[in-house]
Amino acid sequence: MQEFIESVVKHLVDKPEEVHVNSVETEQRMIYELVVGKGDYGKVIGKRGRNISALRTLVFAINAKRGGKRARLDVIDQ
Repeated sequence: MQEFIESVVKHLVDKPEEVHVNSVETEQRMIYELVVGKGDYGKVIGKRGRNISALRTLVFAINAKRGGKRARLDVIDQ
């Protein structure tokens, strides 16, 4: 899942080398923390949040299909 998120986001941003995804697993959910470079935060969010909403929908659907825990995607701005 981390590779999927990274590959999609790298195509959206200006600094693909600064894209990193960390995963944190709790008892009830899987949290993916997306870190992007300075100035790329807005590109990941997109106009009116459409990009991040679509990406979150895909992450949630893929994780549900695998029968895993609930997934959450957080974007961390540096």
